[in-house]
Amino acid sequence: MNATALPESVPSGATGRADRRRTAGRSTGKLIATEAKLFVRDPLGSFFAVIFPAALLLILGSAMPGFNEPSADVGGRKPIEVYLPITLALAIGTVALVNLLGTLASNREKGILRRLSTTPVSPVRLLVAQLTVNVAALLVGSALALLAARLVFGIEARPNVPGMLAAFVLGSASMVALALLVAAFTPTSRAAMGIGSVAYYPMLFAAGVWTPGPLMPEAVRRIADFTPLGAASQALQDTWAGDWPQPLHLAVLVGSIALFGGLAAKLFRWS
Repeated sequence: MNATALPESVPSGATGRADRRRTAGRSTGKLIATEAKLFVRDPLGSFFAVIFPAALLLILGSAMPGFNEPSADVGGRKPIEVYLPITLALAIGTVALVNLLGTLASNREKGILRRLSTTPVSPVRLLVAQLTVNVAALLVGSALALLAARLVFGIEARPNVPGMLAAFVLGSASMVALALLVAAFTPTSRAAMGIGSVAYYPMLFAAGVWTPGPLMPEAVRRIADFTPLGAASQALQDTWAGDWPQPLHLAVLVGSIALFGGLAAKLFRWS
């Protein structure tokens, strides 16, 4: 028999693995689409992720005297220019440690996660879906904030766009991973929000929400550099000024994603 007349055989094991990967990919895609629909239907979550950054900038720039005027305290720049990347960090922290954490904890308390455990959905796929949807929503919200800053206040900064995008995605992923870790083992909404609050407010301080990074004492800045939201905020400020993120901040963000995400997948409980 002519050997070239027959198609080359593929080991059944390889075929099975390929089929399982395709099935897993399709199911993860459907799960992401479902979570995205649920996210859009949640007005509070949608507001803080998509509308809040632009709304906060518009309120600050319009209501606070001198916020849109050059100031010697920030090197002759407009305070709103300095505060814009901090606003993005604030949105990241709020969406992760308030909205997402509250939603997952509530779903566990209501038994929704227990029902999901009877389906082929694995904890890792659920966590990936949540990570994807929330980071995507934050990206949309940040784009609207940047557009509002340019159109309403005439901010003409020339940020390092690739660096800023990398800093934002890594910062969002690190904080979402932290929220997923807290939600992975807390049995009730009250417990989850309590732990989340303990992390939330110090994270906002580290991000410069109350005292922008350039005005922080040096020792406090060094501590903030090693927190996920502090590193994200500083990386966003650097890239907003046209520079690249510092390797330390990128290392902190990548390490946080690996540590928090890995622990979340390991400790996750359906009920």
